[in-house]
Amino acid sequence: MATLEIKNIEVSAEGKTVVKDVSLSLASGEAHIIMGRNGSGKSSLLNAIMGHPGYSVKRGTITLDGDDILTLPTEEKARRGIFLSLQHAPEIDGVGVAHFLHTTYEAFTGTKVPAMEFHRGLKEKAVQFGAEGLLAREVNVGFSGGEKKLLEALLLSLVMPKFAFLDEIDSGVDIDAQKRVFAALRVLRSGEKTCFVLVSHSVHILDHIDPDRVYVMAGGEIIESGGSDLIAKIRTNGFDRVTAK
Repeated sequence: MATLEIKNIEVSAEGKTVVKDVSLSLASGEAHIIMGRNGSGKSSLLNAIMGHPGYSVKRGTITLDGDDILTLPTEEKARRGIFLSLQHAPEIDGVGVAHFLHTTYEAFTGTKVPAMEFHRGLKEKAVQFGAEGLLAREVNVGFSGGEKKLLEALLLSLVMPKFAFLDEIDSGVDIDAQKRVFAALRVLRSGEKTCFVLVSHSVHILDHIDPDRVYVMAGGEIIESGGSDLIAKIRTNGFDRVTAK
């Protein structure tokens, strides 16, 4: 079982503290949801964990299976099994989806696979997720919000990271695309190898994922965390009122 321990992280960006004293304990097969209104520090936390140069960790530790990975380059964190799905995935003109997925798979896993063999397996997964129409297109060029998220799910299914941080996977996605994306995530979660950490500002994400733990952020801090009881409170009061008595 893989474990990722994030302890007492404090993060600054552009001279301002954007994350304060946040701790998370994550393990294989789990699903965690970090909620909060826009600007609460959710995306800043994920970017800092992954080593985005615009975010500086001023205090705290990050250990993967007991090893300190805080200062490792982003690409090394990826090789060790940490995946970040960006809220706004970039368009890459001139790069085909199938070629991109093949190259990414080899870089992420360190495994060389002949193109024809890889593409056979890729097509099977794409059909399973209803994403076969994406394979002949350029990466995210002209993609709808749902298609971008579906491509992220397809990539996840190929690399199967130890820890997958998904930033606003439900944002900008219509209801039909949402169902396809979350159906794909449920298939991936059934393997019990990857820990999923989903960031969202919408309580509707709780309709699609049954999490082991839910956190609510405000002002860069985790102001509440819990399981089923907290989920019920969020559904009734909204995530920004969960601490109300």
